[in-house]
Amino acid sequence: MDIVPYLLLATLEGLVQASVLMLTALGLSLVFGVMRVVNVSHGEFFMLGAVAAWVCANLIPGPPYVPFIAALLIAPVFVGALAWAADWAILKRINYNPEATIVSTIGLMYIIQQMTLITFGPDAQAVDAPFYYTVRFPWFGYSGYKFFIIAVAIVLVGGLLYLLRHSKVGLYMRATQFDKETAQNFGIPVTKVYSGVFAVGAMLAAIGGVLVVPSQQAHYLMGHDPLLLSFVVVIVGGLGSIPGTIAAAILIGMSDGLLSVFFSPTLAKIFSTLLVALVLVFRPQGLFGKAGR
Repeated sequence: MDIVPYLLLATLEGLVQASVLMLTALGLSLVFGVMRVVNVSHGEFFMLGAVAAWVCANLIPGPPYVPFIAALLIAPVFVGALAWAADWAILKRINYNPEATIVSTIGLMYIIQQMTLITFGPDAQAVDAPFYYTVRFPWFGYSGYKFFIIAVAIVLVGGLLYLLRHSKVGLYMRATQFDKETAQNFGIPVTKVYSGVFAVGAMLAAIGGVLVVPSQQAHYLMGHDPLLLSFVVVIVGGLGSIPGTIAAAILIGMSDGLLSVFFSPTLAKIFSTLLVALVLVFRPQGLFGKAGR
């Protein structure tokens, strides 16, 4: 058996999964790293991005790429505004207490789910891909849209890293992450930084939802799997570690693609669970995390 086409297909599928997972997990890691908030409602922001893409596809006329581009612009803005409002109405009121924020975001998760169910119904909704183009390899043709997903993820992650390392906003975020009280003493508006970080984390998840909806139908319960996988990535990479999150997303995504193609998707999930267990036992701070002092 010629293994090359199978290996190439598995690698491509793994890269696509890693790209979406990287966007979603980065939002979760960013919120925890700066705010110390475990956002259990993160998967619902992913779901809202997918539902927004379906709404745009039904309301905006024209070829499929027109509503899709509109969704890529509208969905993150809408979801980011919702996250900003949730931060102002809930998290800020409880002073970002770690235990209380977990309970609050669980409540937010159920509120978003039920509101989506009431508004858009229980049925899964399909959305057309913005374009259909097949990249031909010697053994098979592969969706050009999936290469587009990889390219968008690379651009967004690169932009986020540049923002964090070379901008005043990034400096504020890093200072707040390092020491909240000292940052306040130097005049940094910590509460505004928190609101912005929570909104940016939600926007990354929403973009992930828009990108996957042509291959996964929009549904009000579709946020569970991205949330669990994002937690796996954040735990393996190290809580709050951006480089660790990127490396872990690539590791989990690639292993998922390879194992799913050569064996079964179930074995891929078992591998992810086993990897989390091994990390928690032998390196509880994560592969790129720093041990607490």
